[in-house]
Amino acid sequence: MAKLGTSHSIVPKKETAYLVGFDNGRIDTDNLPLDESLDELERLCESAGAKVIGRNSQKRAQADIRTYVGAGKVQEIREEVYDLCADLVVFDDPLTVAQLRNLERELGLDPGGEPCVRVIDRSQLILDIFAGRAQSLEGKLQVELAQLEYLVPRLTRHWTHLSRQRGGGVGTRGPGETQLEVDRRSVRDRMAMLRRRLKEVARTRDLHRRERAEVPFPTVALVGYTNAGKSTLMRALTGADVLIDDLLFATLDPTVRRLNLQKSGQVLLSDTVGFVHKLPHELVEAFKSTLEEVRQADLLLHLIDSSSAARDIHRSVVRQVLADIDASDIPILEVWNKIDRVPADSRAEVQAIARREGGVAISAAAELGLDGLRDQLDARIAKNLIRERFFIPIDRGDLLARLHREGSVLKATSDESGTQVEALVNEKLDGQIRRALERADTC
Repeated sequence: MAKLGTSHSIVPKKETAYLVGFDNGRIDTDNLPLDESLDELERLCESAGAKVIGRNSQKRAQADIRTYVGAGKVQEIREEVYDLCADLVVFDDPLTVAQLRNLERELGLDPGGEPCVRVIDRSQLILDIFAGRAQSLEGKLQVELAQLEYLVPRLTRHWTHLSRQRGGGVGTRGPGETQLEVDRRSVRDRMAMLRRRLKEVARTRDLHRRERAEVPFPTVALVGYTNAGKSTLMRALTGADVLIDDLLFATLDPTVRRLNLQKSGQVLLSDTVGFVHKLPHELVEAFKSTLEEVRQADLLLHLIDSSSAARDIHRSVVRQVLADIDASDIPILEVWNKIDRVPADSRAEVQAIARREGGVAISAAAELGLDGLRDQLDARIAKNLIRERFFIPIDRGDLLARLHREGSVLKATSDESGTQVEALVNEKLDGQIRRALERADTC
């Protein structure tokens, strides 16, 4: 018996993962090279809480229809997984239901007929990370919906222990098939409920978005590959209290803060979820309402990790996702972040590339180049300012104050009836001031 006052804490064992990659030999500018893709997969595993203890890969023209990699490679993986005592085998590419089932069978079953190791693919891993990181109600609903959409075609895999039941004829249908149909109906009912709740949440978000549209400030959205430094830049520019961690998908839920610029005045800056190559289609669909923040922006700040060897591919992935959510026509300012991590002999070259692309090179963490970024951002926003004249009646001093506060007053002449003002304003403020003056005229 343990003595009083003593305690025994059980620390959960960290799962160990073994990675498997595949290279068909074709050059694809939108995908990472095999080694870099597996490096990213390892970081995804770390974000999910698993420790990578081994990796393997195969080069062949086409994937095996049964097990994705060839039979000899499966045998090699089985031996290494057994020697390393891995809990999990993670494939870098999407696997079919049959491939998942066959791989678990080929890698070994315990005496009870259950897989000795679990096999998952990159999509399932990313979905798991999102499920653990989502904080808002909308984020949690979106992730669960994406997980269920991923699960539906794979439900048969979860009922292989009943597949031995005889079936196929009238009166011979086994309980496995019956339970499977029940599960499918339950999942579809749950998905329908999630979609209804997401519509309700989306209406609330849309209301907030409309309220922000009434605020006469331009909106700027931070976009970029995951771990490019968006949250770090948000904190550096606005002082926002956001989570900063050196993990992929450290933050999922959008944050909106105000940023003051010298010429343009206040703008709304929003931080959004990061993108990644081979992003599951289910997630893009589920997160479309959250990514509406991107689609409604006046300007996108595209953060690029300038220290990454795969930065060109990362840029391509982000551009593709923007096209997928119909946001590719929004003006973009490229921000080449982490310039302090670029080797000294290559730094001038990267800075020159950034300038040539119309962007700016900075380090959000070291706060290098932020003044230049603010100037660039200010210039982009100010380019959309329009020079307008207003006559503000004597009893609408509130509108005159707004023009001074939210616009840039160039000239003001007053008499006993009111003030003639010439000012630089953005389109939103111009419309709001004019509507307010029209209402005043009709009263």
